[in-house]
Amino acid sequence: MITERPVQGRSPGLRQAAPRTAVRSASRRDIAGVIRAYVSLTKPRIVELLLVTTVPAMMVAAGGWPDLGLVLIVLVGGSLAAGAASALNCYIDRDIDQLMRRTKRRPLPAHSVTPRAVLIFGLTLALISLILMAAFTNWLATAMTAAAIFYYDVVYTLWLKRRTPQNTFWGGVCGAAPVLIGWAAVTGSIAPMGWALFAVVFFWQMPHFYALAIKYKDDYARAGVPMLPVVRSAGRVNGEILLFTGLTVVASLAAWPLGLGPIYGITALLTGALFTYEAVRLYTRSRRGKVAQPMRLFHGSVTYLTILFIAIAVDALV
Repeated sequence: MITERPVQGRSPGLRQAAPRTAVRSASRRDIAGVIRAYVSLTKPRIVELLLVTTVPAMMVAAGGWPDLGLVLIVLVGGSLAAGAASALNCYIDRDIDQLMRRTKRRPLPAHSVTPRAVLIFGLTLALISLILMAAFTNWLATAMTAAAIFYYDVVYTLWLKRRTPQNTFWGGVCGAAPVLIGWAAVTGSIAPMGWALFAVVFFWQMPHFYALAIKYKDDYARAGVPMLPVVRSAGRVNGEILLFTGLTVVASLAAWPLGLGPIYGITALLTGALFTYEAVRLYTRSRRGKVAQPMRLFHGSVTYLTILFIAIAVDALV
């Protein structure tokens, strides 16, 4: 008679523990996946870029370091507000996100979370952000935060994005709003310098997002979104990129005599020249029938804005 040999070093208890360990491990992976999904709904890279412009604006408004508690509140409240706007944007755009290769892996098209959960998540973040701003800043900063969320999700996402190729231009208002919100949180008003910095970020968004839209032109066309590169010629789009790059540089130089020093001025001149060079390069390559390489301008625009606002912060301290 053949009998089964016992496996050395194992016991019935250990054989039962293994499945339980596997279940716990799978459960932890599921929780981690859900957390990652909710974090991705807030579009952290966009939040990060918005905060890069907010803190230097607060420093200029305060003439140095503002109250650190106020900075923390604005950073947390602003992050929650931007995350709320992005999550609600994902909820509204879930129909077109599933048609685009760039966005089809987002949580809603991937069915990682439910639309109802995303809606509740976005509204909750918005409410918390407004409560924080109302409790610890002032009415103007709070009202502008609420207006930015409303503008991005209702005016831009629901209306402009789906109906006009000028969606990027008019949508730029909410993208530049954090500069004004930070300024208002410090002073309770908006000075000419605040508007100048707002203009820099506002005009900057056109070359930045048009470059991205060129890259994903077919995606937007497939989803029926009338981004400028979808409905206009390459020459028209690259011409607008060049125009708005020039306006960005002009706005940055206009801010110089309003209260900023030579550190900022020299930085604005040098980075503006490089930014303009990239826009001219994109335009001329397109005119000559060469590969446009729009993502080179896209990434360069991020570097430009980051360096420019770091210079603003340094100038405010010096």
